[in-house]
Amino acid sequence: MTVYYTDQHEWLSVEGGIATVGITRHAAEQLGDVVFVELPAAGRALAAKGEAAVVESVKAASDVYAPVSGEVVESNDAVAAEPAKVNEDPEGAGWFFRMKLADEGELKGLMDKAAYDAFVEANG
Repeated sequence: MTVYYTDQHEWLSVEGGIATVGITRHAAEQLGDVVFVELPAAGRALAAKGEAAVVESVKAASDVYAPVSGEVVESNDAVAAEPAKVNEDPEGAGWFFRMKLADEGELKGLMDKAAYDAFVEANG
């Protein structure tokens, strides 16, 4: 399993052509207490960098973007029912959705953990 990061603070772990997508710990900390999550339905086609989900906290509402193109195969109903899971484990049990990748070549434009950590450090 390989994990990638975006400059919009999403992460995705890829295994067997399926990507699990969520927001990073940094993003969850910036949002504060998450109170609502709107997830994409299975079967929905997503374009890379297109809106995929919405996360709302006591501080703000933010769009979550699809890091790559593909089709949603599953949403995390546990997060929709209990949004606090996003704060508790944003890069684990707090994942948002899984998608079948349309083009694995799109992964080349994403960051690894070291590059993402440097990006966060440089951009606050």
